[in-house]
Amino acid sequence: MKRPLTAAAVVVALALIPAGCGNERPESARSVTTSGPTAPAAKPACSMATPAPVAPDPALDLSTEPVIPKPEGDPPCALIVEDLKEGTGPAATPQSIVNVHYVGVSWSTGKQFDASWDRGQPIEFPLNRVIKGWTAGMTGMKAGGRRRLVIPPELGYGPEGQPPDIAPNETLVFVVDLLGVTDQPTQPAMPPAPVTPAPGTPAPTATLGATPATGHGDGH
Repeated sequence: MKRPLTAAAVVVALALIPAGCGNERPESARSVTTSGPTAPAAKPACSMATPAPVAPDPALDLSTEPVIPKPEGDPPCALIVEDLKEGTGPAATPQSIVNVHYVGVSWSTGKQFDASWDRGQPIEFPLNRVIKGWTAGMTGMKAGGRRRLVIPPELGYGPEGQPPDIAPNETLVFVVDLLGVTDQPTQPAMPPAPVTPAPGTPAPTATLGATPATGHGDGH
């Protein structure tokens, strides 16, 4: 029995059809050779309106996974930072290592694309090694708090996105629990290198801070 061509085999076969076959050349073969690069996705409309402030809830339970409702309307043009619960621990800086639980959804669909809760444990990473919206949005947040971030494409994954989970020019919505903050270790300062005198330069006659000799000379 003859085996059917796979989709890949069909594409290869069409691409190998000679260009000089005139009207006998299939339309599909012409489309294979004339198709150009895919145009970048257009950036969706965004809103310059400032959302109504959200009052933090000190009784919010961080042991419960947050639920993010589907966003409505146009996404904001700028980064939105909302404290759902204010922490009382140390504040994060761009150089901090943070320990977090989070949920992330796409603004356009409301579908979750990632969540540390699904893996059963929080994640730890340097705050200056993530997308710009996280670095800017988490800076100043105190450990023990929960924060909502709405990140425009320019501070997220931009026109490329992260297919198939994050579409091009997608606005991202995160709810982040900051569980711990530590400082990244700094490199100790290196002592200055000793200065080697140039050839022919006389050696110094005394060392700075040295105690002068008290001998009486002539062996006495």
